[in-house]
Amino acid sequence: MTNELAGLIRQSAHQLARAQVTSPQVDAELLIGHVLGLSRGQVQAAALTGRTLSEESAAAVQTLVDERARRVPLQHLTGRAPFRTLELHVGPGVFIPRPETEQVVQVVLDRLAQHGPPRPSVLDLGTGSGAIAAAVAAEFPAAEVHAVELSAEAAAWAELNLGPHGVTLHRYDMRELPEEWQASFDVVVSNPPYIPAEAVPTEVEVREHDPHLALYGGGADGLQLPRAVINAAGRVLKPGGWFIIEHAEAQAAALRQICAADPGLDEVTTHQDLTGRARATSARLRSAA
Repeated sequence: MTNELAGLIRQSAHQLARAQVTSPQVDAELLIGHVLGLSRGQVQAAALTGRTLSEESAAAVQTLVDERARRVPLQHLTGRAPFRTLELHVGPGVFIPRPETEQVVQVVLDRLAQHGPPRPSVLDLGTGSGAIAAAVAAEFPAAEVHAVELSAEAAAWAELNLGPHGVTLHRYDMRELPEEWQASFDVVVSNPPYIPAEAVPTEVEVREHDPHLALYGGGADGLQLPRAVINAAGRVLKPGGWFIIEHAEAQAAALRQICAADPGLDEVTTHQDLTGRARATSARLRSAA
């Protein structure tokens, strides 16, 4: 492998393209930037000036490119995942946050700004890396944010991401929340596992590296855990409280129907992601008569 940066980018991108990595040029530049301590833009600029790398740095890049070519997720190799205004710590054992979840956070923030009390209490069920809870806390500092995670591996990553933002992490199964939490929260938000049992992901990075606990929602329709979130929200929300749950586009109609059939809920709404797909459902817990 060449030590000349522009050539190194080309060779790395070509190797990743042969491995059917979706964004070979971007990944090559990000991996090189990780080794050199540079942003992607700085890598591109350095390549234009004819920069060369040391033998040690070039070897480190080759090691990472080889791993990425084996479809190890980019975020596992860099240890970082961007999410809204944050850069999260991620790695093996935790679900890598997706861009579509950023829009769920935006809906929560809009709801808090328009309808929230001065100091709203927010609960993130199945927090994983802590992406949603950390983003809400960072962008709405008045909120008191709590997060729940069952997996020990995921919780270890969540602690790294939530601590700086003052979020309290709890180790519970979302189906078995403490009795004393009843009617305690203004907002519940969740991106739970929702993939149906037989719908094995085609993307290698997801299928082989995302933890199964974070993928499969239970049952043929994948809706056991989403239903559990709705049930949990009904218990822990204050009267008039509100929840939002992320899901697959194909599950939107079913979840809307489940919420609409619950006499304790109203204001059932389907939310679209930035590509126009129905990817989240929200509802309000009716106020006491």
